[in-house]
Amino acid sequence: MNLHHLLAARADAGRPVRVALIGAGKFGSMFLAQTPHTRGLEVAAIVDLDPERARDACRHVGWDEGRIAATRFDSDPAAANAAGIEVVVEATGNPAAGIRHARAAIAAGQHVVMVNVEADVLAGPLLADEARRAGVVYSLAYGDQPALTAELVDWARATGFRVVAAGKGTKYLPIYHDVTPAGVWSHYGLSAAEAQSAGMNPQMFNSFLDGTKSAIEMAAIANATGLDVPAAGLAFPPCGVDDLPHVLRPRADGGVLERSGMVEVVSSLERDGRPVFRDLRWGVYVVIEAPNDYAADCFRQYGLKTDSSGRYAAMYKPYHLIGLELGISVLSAALRREPTGQPRDFRGDVVAVAKRDLKAGEMLDGEGGYTVWGKLMRASDSLTAGALPIGLAHRVRLTSDVGHGGVVRWCDVEIDQNDPTVATRRAMEQAFSGR
Repeated sequence: MNLHHLLAARADAGRPVRVALIGAGKFGSMFLAQTPHTRGLEVAAIVDLDPERARDACRHVGWDEGRIAATRFDSDPAAANAAGIEVVVEATGNPAAGIRHARAAIAAGQHVVMVNVEADVLAGPLLADEARRAGVVYSLAYGDQPALTAELVDWARATGFRVVAAGKGTKYLPIYHDVTPAGVWSHYGLSAAEAQSAGMNPQMFNSFLDGTKSAIEMAAIANATGLDVPAAGLAFPPCGVDDLPHVLRPRADGGVLERSGMVEVVSSLERDGRPVFRDLRWGVYVVIEAPNDYAADCFRQYGLKTDSSGRYAAMYKPYHLIGLELGISVLSAALRREPTGQPRDFRGDVVAVAKRDLKAGEMLDGEGGYTVWGKLMRASDSLTAGALPIGLAHRVRLTSDVGHGGVVRWCDVEIDQNDPTVATRRAMEQAFSGR
């Protein structure tokens, strides 16, 4: 609770925390909007495929021309590794790029804040290990749901509660798994023209809808907290905040969980499409279990919503502010050398599943596309099945037919085993599969 004081001391000493941002999209722009108002925090370099677009993003979020002129804008990622930059924020959303940029930062002795959850789920445990050996911090991004959920889990465990379940809310119906970018906007209540005028990417927004993003975020939480992944994948039970401790408890006690200690996503829609009462669409939660009768009595005395037994209760944050909160991760890494969530194990994986009958010769188009969606799977089951990670299911050609709903396997695609991203993923599997 002293980040602001630590930052003020750095500012007073004339040593601001200097940051490089890679990727000036929506998440990055939200972070940029806050930096002029955070004394002692300085964005020294912004790397983007289109530097002029990045300058326009800075103007859009309120930067003055003096601040823009004092910042280096570049398309070369090496600009992020310049001397004096302490923290690199990777916000591209591209798994291969994220891995490259993280490794370059680690080699340069810089801390890494990985906004790019796609890269984290593909190889994050290995990257975090490499960062620890190099004496720098690799961190999930505060403001995004995985880091916020990991914080709730850490709070619960540090106060002596058993974590029963943790995760987030989203808008979900089973039919969404097969939605493609061509039909995505009707589910957001928009026309294609309205979305285009707002600069909204249909494939990216479709990944939020079709379950892929939820799977990626739950895998990140499982890998950071040690919570287990449901054997059949996410169930997305409809559930409002008042019912969290009733629904998200073990089946033996009347809930939906296989057992205690799981990740799960709750839906803001009933299965017939009606809205859930007091939904958690934008928030995160943790369900905890009282360790004794006294603690259970305290739950009741202090107004916590519990299940009928009084032993299960929930804490939650109803909203997350994405990039507006990212400075917490940057400052935690630079000033306390502490991550806001970090993968420590390989427990959850996200694999490519066919959205329709796919034929040999077709090209996969990755998360949120027309061909596959990402399903959460236990890492051990993914390795046993030889399942293709969703992060590698982009611009690869099928060599076998895969039926609708089938898991795409490594042996079903043409894959370059010498590709650096593939090699990194294979190295991560080898390093963590026996743990």
